Amino acid sequence: MTATYDVIVLGAGSGGLSVAFRAARNGASVALVDPALELGGTCVNRGCVPKKSLWLSAQLAQAQRLAVEFGFDSKPGALDWAHFRHQRDRYIAGINERYAKRLKEKHIDVAYQMARFAAADTIELANGERLRAAHIVIATGARPRTLDLPGFELGLVSDDMFSLEVMPRRVAVVGGGYIAVEFAGLLRALGAEVEVLAVERLLKNFDVEMVDALRGKMQAQGIFIDTKSAITRARRTAEGVVLDDVEAGSRGPYDAVLWAVGRVPNSASLGLEKIGVTTDASGHVQVDAQQNTSVPGIYAVGDITPDKALTPVAVANGRRLADRLFGDRSDSRIDAEAIPSVVFSDPPLGSVGLSEEQARKQYGDAVNIYRSHFVPMQFMLVERKEPSLMKLVCVGANERVVGIHVLGPGTDEMLQGFAVALKLGLHKRDLETAVAIHPTVAEELLAMG
Repeated sequence: MTATYDVIVLGAGSGGLSVAFRAARNGASVALVDPALELGGTCVNRGCVPKKSLWLSAQLAQAQRLAVEFGFDSKPGALDWAHFRHQRDRYIAGINERYAKRLKEKHIDVAYQMARFAAADTIELANGERLRAAHIVIATGARPRTLDLPGFELGLVSDDMFSLEVMPRRVAVVGGGYIAVEFAGLLRALGAEVEVLAVERLLKNFDVEMVDALRGKMQAQGIFIDTKSAITRARRTAEGVVLDDVEAGSRGPYDAVLWAVGRVPNSASLGLEKIGVTTDASGHVQVDAQQNTSVPGIYAVGDITPDKALTPVAVANGRRLADRLFGDRSDSRIDAEAIPSVVFSDPPLGSVGLSEEQARKQYGDAVNIYRSHFVPMQFMLVERKEPSLMKLVCVGANERVVGIHVLGPGTDEMLQGFAVALKLGLHKRDLETAVAIHPTVAEELLAMG
């Protein structure tokens, strides 16, 4: 017997859940299929949420040290790792439970099984049962990339970092993207000795000037950074894990090695080739601006696609897809040109719109750049020379703002409102004529000459 639904969603991560909930709200019958019991996918269980909790603990460690400089009679202490893990895991379990409750309330059928396409409108579960729907959404996400490199198993991938029972003292982070930079900063703030080993510059999709400024801050914190590394092997010694590097010889020893070398889409086991769904060389499902794949009735959202691998992007695309299919909104799609992004580094780096390099390539001499270097008040009070950097990328005689970049404390909370303004057509004169909130960090974006 084959059960029939209006839509089947493969994957219970952020993208898949957003499709399921919105489709159900729009009156569709929904089946959600995922082999894991951890609702929320990577973001909730092995990504954004546990990583942000670690970042918050690192920020509190920094705040302890700053409090002493302010004059508080306190002594910075080490993080009770076991207690922290308990608090974090309890919080994540609560999210899982709330998702499960909502799925039940919305009458969404959930199958915790592996699945693959039997036909363009049919999914076969691992137990042999079949589900059929006119619409099927692929939202199976991605996983950490592994390398065919001797000794790779001696290191950790990002998923493993959240199950550590003790804080490593000496850590090598291999990679230069979001995950590498974020873990390097938080581990250093929590007391680890950290080396970042990358094959090219850090955060290659961010504004070069901003990344260079962040790199300087990371190095000032004691993080060693090499962007011309070429690791060929990891090996165990009595002192720890050692990495062999073409450029530098042997590196280490380390108590832990984090391989932060990218992510790969979970598409290989779905049987996509059988039904003609097009993927790229990396296995990402190819989609258009409305999440349609090459096969009518099959769609994809989230990290399984080449779209920006950000939870809010997956959620927004999922909701708009469900509105288009079941909510009478045939033109529903997101604006991919104004997606804000924050790297939870130390300090955080935020960006929305075009980098200076992208703007100059697109607009040439019509680009004007405005910058503000300043030391936030909490650092000025104790005479710390830790400047923040803000940057506006403007275009044309009317100076339309096409890029906003911020490096410094508070970036993660500040950028959202400015991102909305940029999306609505912000001009520099709008910032100049607005009334600032003083004293704040955000007011610097209004006062650039």
